[in-house]
Amino acid sequence: MRMGQLLTASQEDYLEAIFHIASEKQAARAKDIAKRLKVNSSSVTGALRVLAEKGLVNYAPYDVITLTAEGKKIAKDVVRRHEVLRDFFVRVLRIDPVEADEGACKAEHAFPRSILDSLIKFVEFLDVCPRAGISWMEAFRAYCEGGLNQEECIKCTFRALEDLKGKRRKDAEQGKTTLTLQELKPGQRGMIARIKARGEVRSRILGMDIRPGALVEIERLHPDTDQVEIKMRGYHLSLRKDDANKVIVELL
Repeated sequence: MRMGQLLTASQEDYLEAIFHIASEKQAARAKDIAKRLKVNSSSVTGALRVLAEKGLVNYAPYDVITLTAEGKKIAKDVVRRHEVLRDFFVRVLRIDPVEADEGACKAEHAFPRSILDSLIKFVEFLDVCPRAGISWMEAFRAYCEGGLNQEECIKCTFRALEDLKGKRRKDAEQGKTTLTLQELKPGQRGMIARIKARGEVRSRILGMDIRPGALVEIERLHPDTDQVEIKMRGYHLSLRKDDANKVIVELL
């Protein structure tokens, strides 16, 4: 996309839809896009022509539609915005997933990258801070429903301190539980402790911004292929199982 060329929210929605459809079916057709976005065929045709002129999609009447390299880059950024916002709404604000998804669709076009990065760091902080976590977010839900309970706040503070002491004792006695990234199960999350690789392999892993200190979640393991799908900083990444075996993580 040429410098200074801006996309409307609708055009970003089209790129996002094509990205998801292509991920499922390898390529998209106009009828698939119309069904996903709940628009008529003429609207799809007009939008695809504009996106093709901008160099973001490969389009010809009655043929399959694919994203260009630049179109895929923009689509991935839109998907990331959507998923970061949805995760924040669900995990932190405790909003119903369906409502959160709808809200993310409306808000994803307006949030700049700097705000999204801060939201990601905030959610990660909640995962690692001993005073936060699931119990802290459940306390927020209770606050929304019944207001502040100072007595419960005092108890919560003491519980957090005792939990932290207990965790430190356990770490001292047993050592922290570490696994390779490949050994994590889908849905498990951990913090990257170190990269056990050198040379080209290490450069390839670091080139994907997989670095110590980052939180990572396993999304899918492919038993029949050489790929592991992970989620990190709001991005979806796919790496080789051999590379995943070089990434050491501490379970949260």
